[in-house]
Amino acid sequence: MARSSGGSAGAFVAGLTAAALAAVAFLAYQASAAADRVPDDGPEARKSASASPGGDGGTDDARPGRPPLPAGSGDGERVVYALDAQRVWLVGTGEQVTRTYRVWPSSVSPPPGEYRVSSRSARVTGSDGVPVENVVRFASVDGTTVGFSAALDGSRPDPEPGERTGGVRQRRADGEAMWLFADVGTTVVVVP
Repeated sequence: MARSSGGSAGAFVAGLTAAALAAVAFLAYQASAAADRVPDDGPEARKSASASPGGDGGTDDARPGRPPLPAGSGDGERVVYALDAQRVWLVGTGEQVTRTYRVWPSSVSPPPGEYRVSSRSARVTGSDGVPVENVVRFASVDGTTVGFSAALDGSRPDPEPGERTGGVRQRRADGEAMWLFADVGTTVVVVP
């Protein structure tokens, strides 16, 4: 009798252990998936990251609740960066918004106007010391270069007080979309 109850207890403990491991694996998967999500832009926006400029990668603004392209933000294929809204729109042919998303602004912002992408770097160390990727530079303000980038570790910018940084930080998926969209010479329109 002691032998069969010991075997039953062992099987029960093994079953509980397997269930606990499955629950932990499931929660780890959910956490990983949540970290990769772009909560502000949803699956259609992530899908459009691989779309070419003007491609049919989906229009974020066509969905309810998506901010429309700012009036007076130019025309043609371009990047629109709204300073107050802390938002970017990638605009392809036919005024088709292929992607829109929120950004974390730099401590130095260019005045409203029209700029051109002047240079790009696949990976560098940002002015705040954080390794970044998909760097798309478009302006210079009093010696500080301004451009879009994404931190490799996914962090938001946290410059020291008074530090002049020009990195407009994006989520990694958004940085990839910007990189695919904005070659050297692409127009960047900055609006208030």
